[in-house]
Amino acid sequence: MAQWLEKIKSPADLRGLSRDELYALAAEIRREIIKTTSQTGGHLAPSLGVVELTIALHCCYNSPKDKIIWDVGHQAYAHKLLTGRYDRFSTLRQLGGISGFPKREESPHDPFGTGHSSTSISAALGFAEARDMAGEDYEVVAVIGDGAMTGGMAFEALNHAGHLGTKLTVILNDNEMSIAPNVGALSNYLTRLRTDPTFRRAKNDLEYVLRRIPAIGETVVKAAQRLKDSLKYLLVPGMLFEELGFKYYGPIDGHNIDLLINTLNEVKTRQDPVLVHVLTEKGRGYRPAETDASAFHGLGPFDIRTGKKHKNNEKPRFTQAFSRALVELAKEDERIVAITAAMPSGTGLEEFARLFPGRFYDVGIAEQHATTFAAGLAAGGFKPVFAVYSTFLQRGYDQVVHDICLQNLPVVLAVDRGGLVGEDGPTHHGAFDLSFLRSIPNLVLMAPKDGRELRGMLRAAFRHQGPVALRYPRANCPDTLEDESWPRIEIGKGEVLADGSDLTLIAVGSMVQVAEEVAARLKPQGIEAAVLNARFVKPLDQDLILRYAAKSGKVVTLEESAVQGGFGSAVLELLANAGLTCPTLTLGIPDNFIPHGSRQELLELVGLTPERVLETVTSWLGHRWVSHG
Repeated sequence: MAQWLEKIKSPADLRGLSRDELYALAAEIRREIIKTTSQTGGHLAPSLGVVELTIALHCCYNSPKDKIIWDVGHQAYAHKLLTGRYDRFSTLRQLGGISGFPKREESPHDPFGTGHSSTSISAALGFAEARDMAGEDYEVVAVIGDGAMTGGMAFEALNHAGHLGTKLTVILNDNEMSIAPNVGALSNYLTRLRTDPTFRRAKNDLEYVLRRIPAIGETVVKAAQRLKDSLKYLLVPGMLFEELGFKYYGPIDGHNIDLLINTLNEVKTRQDPVLVHVLTEKGRGYRPAETDASAFHGLGPFDIRTGKKHKNNEKPRFTQAFSRALVELAKEDERIVAITAAMPSGTGLEEFARLFPGRFYDVGIAEQHATTFAAGLAAGGFKPVFAVYSTFLQRGYDQVVHDICLQNLPVVLAVDRGGLVGEDGPTHHGAFDLSFLRSIPNLVLMAPKDGRELRGMLRAAFRHQGPVALRYPRANCPDTLEDESWPRIEIGKGEVLADGSDLTLIAVGSMVQVAEEVAARLKPQGIEAAVLNARFVKPLDQDLILRYAAKSGKVVTLEESAVQGGFGSAVLELLANAGLTCPTLTLGIPDNFIPHGSRQELLELVGLTPERVLETVTSWLGHRWVSHG
């Protein structure tokens, strides 16, 4: 039973608690996060690591007037619990519940929505400059992890902020660095010196006295300053940030509430950019997460006692099918290399990395670099595959266009999580890839209906002498992967799965199985529907599509992607250019940002389950029904 959490209605309630009570609150927050995520899934380890930091931030800053901006948002669960969302926390990541990330519409304490990495400093600098131009008075704090600091955007923002000299605080949450005790003691000593007002006054007084020494005073001060700077380069780990124009504090213990509060209160007195380097332990307070923080970074429901994940379905996933096929192909061809942007596990590259460490690259959170790096490898004679979530490929779009496709380089983009991803919500849905990729010249864009077809497509992709995007969903394969053959896939050729003359259902990727089920349910109604597995969004199998469209006179396209500019649009363009006029219904993700919820709930919400598609198609046929039989 919560003793303190239920009393915290807003961050202001923290300021009446003693230090002992704040630590008791921290323990309650951890228990609540563990309990809830064991039922809902979520980003457990990151949030457990910043509990004391979050408490200190809300003790020192007056949210929502002061702006606390979280990078990525994986670590924002404690923040949600302290900002009036305790009563709703059990709905975390559930349809209609609170988001797993900061969200502007959800709370005034979430000043900026997040979900993608390395954005917080840019956003915070924007807030700080808006504050100054408007003549307002509030603090702006960006909280960014060491992982997110590998993203180039973070350093672009640091460079700009340091140049402007804007009053801004950046908290670097470092949960990877390990510091030996003696170094830790030295850093704590240096931090106490920096944060002690008495020391600052003594330093200023000493400089004043030295400057008043006739003839040599200014020289002595400059010499002392040079000596101090030299020692700082030797002893202080934050000189990179100092050179970028930030005053550096740290590293400090991110689980010491007293030290955190003292440091943050000192930082608030400064009028220039400040970076506070905080050391935290990912997964702190829950042994399984402490032992394997990577596995507990983001996960589904699990057993609290053992830490073991609940298994809902034993069927292999498309990511596993990709992983197995890639390893087999790499054994055949030493020129195949694999690239990830800090997600070897999520993209299925762990086994490749284990077997072929010299041909595997993790570039950090740097999708733009990864894309052009792949282009360079291809230009150098290798066969790179960049495995990336659809939502994160958006960050490397210019590089796909300019560096890969313009030069027609043989790079394979393994686009995972295409379509609706579930509980991570709108920041992570891969809803736009078919639309933004199919317009690029030279690019072949294909989507498998099952794991076996993915195998054939991956082999075809490596044989193709140009860029290929292979797009697949966050879903179980309809097949078992027991068939280890390599189906022959010809670029730009689809297949007929069912013949029919009354209606043509043309589907791609995950919607092929839906189309087959719909056709089977239409048959008892006397409607013979053809089912085409398009396989390719670009190039389309024009002859196949036009032949069946002319034969049936009515076409329905199905895709788990945005309808605007997607696969259905490509089919409509083909029909129009061929002068073939026939009623056409395009089904896919509507022109909205889709909320979070389970993948099945979201497919139902957007009308892409077999039942909803059947209902829509039957209604649409209505007065159009004329049998071609």
